[in-house]
Amino acid sequence: MPAAEIFIQATETDPAVIARTAVRQAHERLRSRLAELTAAGSNAGAEQPLAADLADFCRHDLRQHLADADRDLYAPVSKAPEARLLVNALRVGSAALDRQINDLAVGSASDSARIGLMIAGALDLYLRIEESAVPALVQLAGTKQQSAVGGPQGTREREAGDAPTVIDVRQIARGGRHPRVLARYARLAPGEAFILVNSHDPKPLRREFEAIHPGSFSWDYLEAGPEEWRVRIGRIAADV
Repeated sequence: MPAAEIFIQATETDPAVIARTAVRQAHERLRSRLAELTAAGSNAGAEQPLAADLADFCRHDLRQHLADADRDLYAPVSKAPEARLLVNALRVGSAALDRQINDLAVGSASDSARIGLMIAGALDLYLRIEESAVPALVQLAGTKQQSAVGGPQGTREREAGDAPTVIDVRQIARGGRHPRVLARYARLAPGEAFILVNSHDPKPLRREFEAIHPGSFSWDYLEAGPEEWRVRIGRIAADV
C-alpha cells in the first residue's frame, strides 16, 4: 500500500485530527458571525438593534464556546504537569474575552461597535492558540484515559465483562458530538464497543461511520425512542 494511503487512513481515525477539524469548523463559525456583526455595526441606520445582536452573540454563543472548550479540552488535562502552563494560558485568554464581553453595553451603540472590534481581534488570537493546542490536549487526554483503563482495575473490568463505556451526546454541545464519538471509536480495540445515547435516531452519524469506516464497525440498536435512543457501536474484530 502506498505511503500516502497509509497516512490518509491514519489521519481519518486519529482523535487529534478529528478534534482539530471540529474545533476549526467551530472557530470559523464564530469568526464569520462576529465579523458580520461588527461590519454591520459600522453602517448608519440600525445601530441599536445591531448593538443588541452583537451583545447577544457574545454573551451566549461566544461564552458557550469558551465554557465548552474549558470543559471538554482544558479540564480533563488541567492537572497534568506537561499541560498546566498551556491550559493556564488558554484560560487567561478566555478570562480576558469574558471581561470584554462584560463591557458590552447595549445602550451605547458606538461603545458596542468599538468593543466588538476589540473582541474580534482578541478572539482571533485566542482561537489560533486554541486550534494549535488541540492535538496536544487530545493526545494527552487519550494517553491518560488509556493509562487508567490499562491498569489493574481496567483489566479486572474487562475480564469481568463489565458494561461498555456510555457516551451521552445530549450533554455535548452541537458540533462536538460526532467528533467525540468518532474519536472514541478510534481508540477501540477490535471486539470492543461503547454505547451511544441520543434524543433522536443518529442516522447522520451512521452515514458518517459508513463513509469513514466501511465494513469495520457494528451498529446495534438497544433502544429506539421515542424519547431516548441507545446504540451499541463496536469495532469488528479482524478475521483470524
